Amino acid sequence: MRWTDTHCHLNHPDLYPEWQAALFRAQQSGVERLILVGYDLESSRRAVELAAQSDALYAAVGIHPHDAAQCDTDALATLRKLAQQPRVVAVGEIGLDFYRDLSPRAAQYEAFHAQMQLAQSLGLPVILHCRDAYDELLNVLEEYPAVRGVLHCFSGTETHAQRGLELGYYLGIGGVITFKSAEPLRAIVQSMPRDRLLLETDAPYLAPHPYRGKRNEPAYLPLIAQQVATLWEIPLETLSALTEANVARVFGQL
Repeated sequence: MRWTDTHCHLNHPDLYPEWQAALFRAQQSGVERLILVGYDLESSRRAVELAAQSDALYAAVGIHPHDAAQCDTDALATLRKLAQQPRVVAVGEIGLDFYRDLSPRAAQYEAFHAQMQLAQSLGLPVILHCRDAYDELLNVLEEYPAVRGVLHCFSGTETHAQRGLELGYYLGIGGVITFKSAEPLRAIVQSMPRDRLLLETDAPYLAPHPYRGKRNEPAYLPLIAQQVATLWEIPLETLSALTEANVARVFGQL
């Protein structure tokens, strides 16, 4: 039985100093592969550098909507070069965040479109961040019918989920699924197609119960898997086979 953490940040300052130990702990818990997701230029470079040091690691490169203002012509040229490096399997995380609005919304849209176009030109999937902007984000995705990917840390409504699935996207499910307050999300996951779900931790963020509020780690992915297996009333071994098949469809290069 094996697992893939499709979204984590060993390239984040909270985990980078001990990335090898964190990777070892993950592998001890059955998490054999990790996708390290960039959120700005520095973290994207670091993801690529780490992926070059271990057969268990892969990278995604992108500029988060919080940092959309840095997504200028030079930054996009750098991202294009990074995205063509070995072991880079996606563009991300990219998208829209109207909750914090740390970048002007016009800049968020511009950066999002530019990076969707980058993914489209390179034939790569996208890893999408969205908060309080699902209608707007899904409208953008409709403009790029050739691009596929994952709605990372999905937190939208059932309607948003259905629309995303209809557009060909997968739902990324992490530690939130274990929170007491997550009944609406559990209801969505319980009834969603089993061939459209990906497991992720978003480490060092959003640790699952019973570690909620503490630093998250890829090693905790089986706790998320257990919750999904319970909702679907299937053995963990069956869930492992299902989600690994989903990983192969989205990130075929792994």
